[in-house]
Amino acid sequence: MAKSEVLNEKLVLAVDDEEDVLEIIEEEITEAANCTLHKATTFERAQQHLVSYTYDLVILDIMGVRGFDLLQIANHAGFPVVMLTAHAFTPEALKKSIELGARAYLPKEKLGSLVPFLEDVLRLNYHSVWQKALDSVAAMFNKKYGSDWRTTEEEFWKDFEKKLEVEEAAIIR
Repeated sequence: MAKSEVLNEKLVLAVDDEEDVLEIIEEEITEAANCTLHKATTFERAQQHLVSYTYDLVILDIMGVRGFDLLQIANHAGFPVVMLTAHAFTPEALKKSIELGARAYLPKEKLGSLVPFLEDVLRLNYHSVWQKALDSVAAMFNKKYGSDWRTTEEEFWKDFEKKLEVEEAAIIR
């Protein structure tokens, strides 16, 4: 695996109630970069980490650890957050992630591409990251829920997509 300059020397928090998922995250990240990874399996432990450290990136599971509550805490602290999910891979959870300030949304089945995904979150601006994430997620949602999955919240999705319209990907320097 190629080394990640973007993740190098970063402090990352990963929160999931499943130890095996945290092990995969740790393996993926530490193989690619020399960064420090903190892990938590409970809401309480994650909350303690969030108020005790300044993170470059936070990865939150939605289910099992009160991920949306943690997202609000992390977002208030100004940490970029990626929502990671398997069971809450729904249009409603995606919308709520966006509304609460997540930088991106990743299904657990895509953990094999975690490092380039996280690099994008750190390297690209909010709009560019969401545009890329939505391209991937929308295809998966279309397959799972049908191509009309946005119709129940049509106004929200139209407004959000208008916000994402950029001529080219913007890189944060």
